[in-house]
Amino acid sequence: MFKILEREELNPTVTRLVIEAPAVAEKAKAGQFIILRVDNEGERIPLTIAKTDKAVGSVTVIFQIVGSETFLLNQKNQGDFITDFVGPLGRPTKIEGIKRAIIVGGGVGCAISLPVAIAMHEQGTKVHTIAGFRSKDIVILEKDFREISDEFILMTDDGSYGEKGLVTDALRKLLESGTQFDEVIAIGPVIMMKFVSAVTKEFGVKTSVSMNPIMLDGTGMCGCCRVVVDGELKFACVDGPDFDGHLVDFDRLMKRNTIYKEQESVHYCRVTGKEVRG
Repeated sequence: MFKILEREELNPTVTRLVIEAPAVAEKAKAGQFIILRVDNEGERIPLTIAKTDKAVGSVTVIFQIVGSETFLLNQKNQGDFITDFVGPLGRPTKIEGIKRAIIVGGGVGCAISLPVAIAMHEQGTKVHTIAGFRSKDIVILEKDFREISDEFILMTDDGSYGEKGLVTDALRKLLESGTQFDEVIAIGPVIMMKFVSAVTKEFGVKTSVSMNPIMLDGTGMCGCCRVVVDGELKFACVDGPDFDGHLVDFDRLMKRNTIYKEQESVHYCRVTGKEVRG
């Protein structure tokens, strides 16, 4: 059992939990993830490690309420316990040798990109961050990004905060400025990463994206998290989660991520007591 040390609601649908897990905290690096179960009957869900504290032995995860398991996880309070918390899994993000980078985060993807941005900042990389949200009321981690970014650009779809537009608008401006960047790291909705990769391909800038396919065991045994990269089948849990954005088959991934949409909707409604729509 793993104790919840802290709980904080970052916005109406996104929550931050600090979990007591010293073994995970000791070994985890930026870009890796864990798989948890809320209880013995729960589903396994992967969550990226947002922060670790080796001294305390804690691991921070930030999640959005999108299904039944995250709904149940969000019912937990400080002092409660969850059943399983396994990790670190996946390969750490490769940041060695990068002198100047652009971090692009979309929505809750900003929670995943923050530890990468922090690790880069600590090694002396010039970090330019672009964070995108639909509107002001769901903005998260702004203060954290401002503290470690050499330049921070906040975009909202409706213009209610920061600059109006998409992250790709800000990205194109940065790339057109003439400044040379070693790499762009994009983390967020699959459709966002697809279009970010399309922009960077125009400029010939290396681009890394973090994949979030359906995942079950996190060891490569089940094959659920397969992703097509440069025509080859890869498993996000052991080969990733980071891949070359210019080589990922995003369209196939988006289609695959909707395979169990109907079943997920029915189960979510059963757990929450809400009616099935459609």
